[in-house]
Amino acid sequence: MIRLTTREEELMRLFWDKGALFIKEILAQYDEPKPHFNTLSTFVRGLEEKGFLAHEAFGNTYRYHAVVSEEEYGAGAMRGVVGKYFNNSYLHAVSSLVRNEKISIDELKALIREVETENGR
Repeated sequence: MIRLTTREEELMRLFWDKGALFIKEILAQYDEPKPHFNTLSTFVRGLEEKGFLAHEAFGNTYRYHAVVSEEEYGAGAMRGVVGKYFNNSYLHAVSSLVRNEKISIDELKALIREVETENGR
C-alpha cells in the first residue's frame, strides 16, 4: 500500500473520524491560518487519485469519502515497516518490541491467549 505524507494522513484521519465531507467542511476543521481552499482541494483530489478517497457529485460540488479504512491503512503501514526494517519477519519485529521493552512478556502472553481464543484453540 502507498505510504501517505503527514498532511495526507491528517486529511484521511478527518474522513475516518467524521465520514463523508465537502471541502468546505474540511476547511472548517482547521484553525487559523486555514489552508487555501484550492490547496486543500488539490490534496483531496490527490488522495482520490491514489485510491484512498472517492466522491459523490452534488451539482457542481463533490462530497468525498474514504474507501480505505484506517485499519486497512494501518495494516499496510505495518507490513511496510516489517518489510523494510525487519526483513519481512514479524517474529523479528515482535522480538524487537519485547527487547526494547515496548511490550512486556505478560502483555505478549495475554496477546497470545487472546489470539488463541479467537482462533478457537
